[in-house]
Formats: sequence, structure tokens, C-alpha cells
Amino acid sequence: MLAPVLQSKISEKVTCFHCGLECENKEISIGEKYFCCNGCKTVYEIIEANNLCNYYSIDEKPGKTQKQNIKRNFDFLDDEDVNAKLIDFTNGKRTTVTFQIPQMHCSSCIWILENLYKFNSGITNSQVNFLKKTLSLNYTEELTSLKEVVEQLDSIGYLPQLNLESGLSNHQNETNKKLYYKIGIAGFCFGNIMLLSFPEYLSFVDSNTGNLKQIFAFVNIVLSLPVFFYSASEYFISAIKGLRKKLVNIDVPISVGIIALFGRSLFEIISGTGAGYLDSLAALIFFLLTGKLFQSKTYEALNFERNYTSYFPIAVTHKRLDKETTIPIEKLKVGMKIIVKSNELIPADSVLISSEANIDYGFVTGESEAVRKINGDIIYSGGKQVGGEIELEVIKEISQSYLTQLWNNKAFKKDFDSPLNSIVNVVSKYFTAAIFVIASSAFLFWAFTNAGLAINAFTAVLIIACPCALALSTPFTLGNTLRIFGKNKFYIKNVEVIEKLAAINNIVFDKTGTITESGKSQIEYSGNELSDIDNKLISSLVKNSSHPFSRALLQFLNSEETEKCEDFIEIPGEGLQAVIDNKKIKIGSRNFVSVGNNSFPNKSGSTVFYSIEGKIKGYFRVTNLYRNGLKDIGAALSKNYSVSVVTGDNRGEEANLKKYFPEGTDFLFNQLPQEKLEYILSLQNQNKKVLMIGDGLNDAGALKQSEVGISISEDVNNFSPACDGILESNSFIKLKDFISFSKTSKKIIIISFIISFLYNLAGLSFAVQGTLSPVIAAILMPVSSISVVLFATLSTNLIAKKRGLI
Repeated sequence: MLAPVLQSKISEKVTCFHCGLECENKEISIGEKYFCCNGCKTVYEIIEANNLCNYYSIDEKPGKTQKQNIKRNFDFLDDEDVNAKLIDFTNGKRTTVTFQIPQMHCSSCIWILENLYKFNSGITNSQVNFLKKTLSLNYTEELTSLKEVVEQLDSIGYLPQLNLESGLSNHQNETNKKLYYKIGIAGFCFGNIMLLSFPEYLSFVDSNTGNLKQIFAFVNIVLSLPVFFYSASEYFISAIKGLRKKLVNIDVPISVGIIALFGRSLFEIISGTGAGYLDSLAALIFFLLTGKLFQSKTYEALNFERNYTSYFPIAVTHKRLDKETTIPIEKLKVGMKIIVKSNELIPADSVLISSEANIDYGFVTGESEAVRKINGDIIYSGGKQVGGEIELEVIKEISQSYLTQLWNNKAFKKDFDSPLNSIVNVVSKYFTAAIFVIASSAFLFWAFTNAGLAINAFTAVLIIACPCALALSTPFTLGNTLRIFGKNKFYIKNVEVIEKLAAINNIVFDKTGTITESGKSQIEYSGNELSDIDNKLISSLVKNSSHPFSRALLQFLNSEETEKCEDFIEIPGEGLQAVIDNKKIKIGSRNFVSVGNNSFPNKSGSTVFYSIEGKIKGYFRVTNLYRNGLKDIGAALSKNYSVSVVTGDNRGEEANLKKYFPEGTDFLFNQLPQEKLEYILSLQNQNKKVLMIGDGLNDAGALKQSEVGISISEDVNNFSPACDGILESNSFIKLKDFISFSKTSKKIIIISFIISFLYNLAGLSFAVQGTLSPVIAAILMPVSSISVVLFATLSTNLIAKKRGLI
């Protein structure tokens, strides 16, 4: 009598279309879609009304239940003080804010959060960092507000985690915590399984140990369960998601090998036909997860989540008791007063002390437009001062994550298809299909003559063919390369830079501040007598600029007093001008200062004129001191690359340059920043892969346009988000070694791929014949992975040592 009732209850069981929880009844529904609560129904209606139902096709039941949903009051977000603590940036029109979204858990979450602009027209774009569970979005203040954005997120089940003390909660990344747990469990179980397997290792066969061996074998099964179901779960999940999208990723064959090893071990232990290979299983997963941890650490390093001095300005000008000193950026604290010169970036949110400033937020918004600020206004991190130097008071400590986000702004992203990733994807796709065919063929071949041998051959093929070494070789090689580069004060933006650097065939150098020593130029003055008044006026003008020549000239003039500049303008590649003591002062090229006569001849070196009230008074001739080792670098690079030097200076320096660069080097003079960019573009139109090396100030466009842009950093703020790497000036002499080492790293990865493939091929040849047992295959699999990792790591270290990089 109970059977029909039970059958009816089972047949009536329905799950929520949104979150997948069981529905108590069918009362809440839309058509054939049922929901566990009105909250889930409302979220579905919002998603459906905005034509975003693809959300449900990416992952099954991706939503979060809204049963406990409470109508929240977010009126506090209208308060300006609260807003200031939460937002990263605002210019009164556009606002940037970053939220912690702990509910984010799958690809559907990423998809819907990056399509928020379809829910709210005021949101211009949104970007997810899945590993950190963060959402960064921009919105237009005329169309929406922070309160409305948070309400929108809450309405679709993604309530942000708001922390008014620091904006974002500084929780440790949940993904990394889970990875540590998985490694710990795998390592603990691996050690204990090996300990319990000693009777088997030592081949004890007597009445006392016989029962113990069987008991230990079943204990090993218990110990292997958390390793298989928890520690290895990420590989299974990744493989399943890939297959759902009809993509065979590298985790598919790895998962097959793990399952085959676990299944074979269970069969042998339960049937009493063997001891299984659970020790090898635990070892394999432990080493795979260790590689993944290294990969995770590499990911963090690639995104510059490390010491501030590793990726942002080396120092900042700190004003204390009317004296200016430079301090490391990591020592910048709330309440400190700082000086920011023309074209320097503002490193932390601050209040403007000076009477006015012109701030360009182009690096943040992508729109290069100076915004006028007055005394008392808040200036946000990432803005660039356009005009004379300004004084600020820091109100918020440096946000490392926000500056990283600035560096990785989509506006500075370069399209690049990684050949190494392509190799891995192609190999995993076709190699996996081939392995299944080979394993099945081996099974069928032996099944009719020896069923046990058929099973051995089938499992051995799947185990030995697991491409674990292939999965580990790339992160270990690139991670070690990054470590070596960083140790030598060369910091790159992301892993793709290594590959792109290995592919370049044309190198373009800027001159001033790049191949010349900043602050060490020899300066001579010619013209009318340089009076104390003129000295003070010129010093007052160049003090506002961070250009290498301006700093050198300021040091040369050594004026004890300076005056306030008004209407300061710095035109890249041309010069400076301002009004000081009601006099219009200009310094720069002959055309810029409007000399109107040629009474001052060109000589070797860079010639910079100055005029007061339109009348030329004289010029400064700068003889550059070139960096140590430049001649050797030029000669070495010219053997394998086309080399060019572009500069805004006139041809007066050509004779000196030819002493440092061999015949065949292209020299371009009188180049404005836009012309440098166009030159890079013309090379690329000739299918050249260009490395641009500049000072990060006037070369932002060229650095961005090139395949790889490297900024040379001295002891000042030379950071530009347009560059792909920062090279400290003391390491400039190693430039050729960095380029050649990037090629070496790529070769090591390819050799590792070949070794891994040959190992798999050799193992397969024995496995299909039935001469390679699954236990030997299981032992060889982690051994091969370790061998490849050791080869990659030791090879990079040995070659780096040979080249003097370690």
C-alpha cells in the first residue's frame, strides 16, 4: 500500500529552477518553471526581463537561494563620507568601486556579474577577479548611484561584503586556503599510506603479517577517500565543466588517470588480488597540488601583488618642515605631505593643499582629459598632475590591489595568443582522444585471451599517459624565470611578457633617461650673462618637471630660492613654459621658445634654449653621459635584432650616438611622442615584433603600441601603466641577458613538453603489450612529473648562473 504513495511523492519532487533546492510544492511558478521561494522567482524575473537567461545554460542551477532574503535598507550609502570610504575613484561623472562578492562560485556568476550593464544602464562596465572573489565596476553618477548599484547586486543574489573601515575586507583568498587544506590532507594521507604499506614493500609473508597486510590495505582505502574526493576534486570539476562546454582541457586526461588508478586499487584490495597503488595515488595528487600552489603563487607574482617597490614608484617626494626628501613608497602614511611634479602619478588618495591642480585620470578612465581641482579637493590615486608641482596630504594608505588593477586596466591590454597555451590545449585535446582509443584497443586485443592482462593494459595505458609533467613544466619554468628576473630588478607585468619578449626581432631605444644617465649630464651655458634673477626664474620653472633634463638643469643651476609658477605647461618633446613674477618664461627647443633668429649655433649634444618675455637669452648645451655597458649592449643586440634609437633631440648628438651603436642602427631625431608611436606602428606593419625601451614619461604611447614596452626606472616616479615591465637602471647592463633568457625559458618548456611526450610514448609501448603493470605505471607517473620539474628548474637556474643572473 505504501509503494504507490512513495512512488507519487518521488514523481512529484521538483527542484527550484534558479538555485536547485527542493521545492515544498508547485505553488510558486512561471509556466513550467518552479521556484523554492518568491526571492528566487523575483531574481529569475529580473534576469529574464533583461534577456540574460543564458545565465542558466552555462552552469546547472547556478543561482543562490533567496529563501532567507531580507529586504535591506541601503540608505546609509547616500552619505558622502560613507561613499568616500568605499569608492576607489570618482571625477564627479564616473566612479570606480571594487566589491568583495563571497557568493561568486561558478562561470555563470562571472557571466552575469560582467553583464551588469544590461540591468542598469548607468553601469558602463564590470570586471570579475574570480580567484579573489572581487567585482570592479564603473558607473555614471548622472544615471545611477552607489546605493542603486548595491541594491541591484543584492536583488540578484550577490550582496557585496561592505567594510566601512577599509572599503574591502582583507580576507585571505578562499581559493588559496582550500588549496593549502587539500595539500595538507594529501600529504598527511600520503605519508600514512606509505607507512601502512611497509609490510607490502618488504614482502613479509607469514601468519602474523598476513592479516595485518589486509587490515592495512583497507585502512589505506579509508585514508585515500579524502585524497580522491576532496584533494583531487578540482581536477574532476574542471574536467566536467570543460566537457560540458565541449572542451577537452588538460584536466580531462589527468582526471582519467586518477580515476583509473583509484578504481584499479579498489578492485585489487576488495577482491584480494593485490595491494593496490593508493600510495602512488596520494603521491601523485600531492605533487600535482604542490605544482598548482606554485602556479597560484606565480599568478600572484605575475599580477604584481608583492612589495610596492617591485612594481610602482621607487620613491615619493615627502615634505616635512619645509624640507623635501624622498622616501620609499611603502613608507607613505596617512597625514604625510607629498610633492607631485608635472606628469607624475599620484600614489595614494590625498587632499590638495596647493591652490589648484590639473589632474588627468586617463590611466583610470581611459579618457585623457585634465580636471581642474582646487584647494581642499580629494585627488584619487592613479591621477596624473598636468602642470606645475603640487602639494598634497595623504588621506588613505596605498591600495596595492587598486594600483594593480590600474596597471591591468583593459585600456592597456595587448592582444596576444600564447603559443605555449595553444600547444597545451591542442595536445590535451587530441592526445586524450588518442589515449582512449589506444587503451580501448589494448583492452579489446587482450580481452579474448587474458581478461586480467586486458584490464592491466587498459589501466596502465590511462595511468602512464596522464600528462602531469606537461601540466607542471610551464608554471615551474615561468615561475622560476620570474623569480630570476625579479631578483635582478626586472619586474614584468604578466606571464605573456616572457613569451612576447622571446619573439621580438626589433628593438627601439628612447635616448634621454633611457640610454643616458639621469642627473649625470655635463651642462654648459652659452649666451647672455646668466644673472641671479634669471637663474632663479629658470630654476622655478624646471623644478615643476620630472623630466631627466629638468632635474639635471635644476642641479646645475643650484638656486637657493625659487618662485611660484602660474599657468605652467609642459609639452612633451617641446619644452616648458610658465608665468613667474609676471614674466613669461620658456625653455625648450628652438622652435618652441620662438627664437626667431639663428644666432646661437648647434653644437654636439642637446641644445636647450630659454627665453624671457619672448626674447632669447641663451642656451644650455647638454653632453649626455651614456650608461655603462651601452656600447657592448648595442653591439650584442645588433647581431640578432634590428636596432633603432628615437629621440626628441636634434642631430647634434648623432656623432656621439654612433660611437655606441654599430653601423646599420637607425637614428631618428626631433621625434615628438606621437611620431615615436607612429614609427613603432610602421615597423609592425612590416611584420616586425617590437621591443620599446623608454623612460615611461613621454613614451607612454610607444610603450603601449609595441609588443613589449619596458620602462627604465631611476630613483623617481617613472611608472606608466602603458609599459609591460620596469627595469631598474642599475640592471640596464643585463638587458641582453634578459631577452636571451626569455628565449631560453621558452626552449626549456618546449624541451620539457618533448620529454614528457617521449616518456608517455615509451610507457605506452610497454603498456599496450601488457608488460607494464599498473603499479609500475603509477610509480613512474609522479616520478616523471618530478623529473620534468627538476629538469625545468635546474636548467633555468644553471643557465641563469652561467649568465650571471644568479
